[in-house]
Amino acid sequence: MTLKTLASAALFAALGLGALTAQASSASLNQASVMQYRYGDQLDVKKVLSVKDEQRNTCGVVNTRMDYLDSQGKAQSVEYRTYATSGCHDN
Repeated sequence: MTLKTLASAALFAALGLGALTAQASSASLNQASVMQYRYGDQLDVKKVLSVKDEQRNTCGVVNTRMDYLDSQGKAQSVEYRTYATSGCHDN
């Protein structure tokens, strides 16, 4: 193995690791405060701020996110699965 080949392999490994680290940190920023709902979880919801589906005009199970205020006024988010019906009918 030549020095040039070894240097190229090390460069690609370092770039790949950097890309994985950047992707993981951006995903954790977006999902850090989002709770994954499980059947039976008790939610402290005082006021619903928004409910958004992952995909529009689809027929089937999709991810849905609800942003809300709890009884102490703190913003919370929960993600759960719902059945979307907006794309099930032909107009």
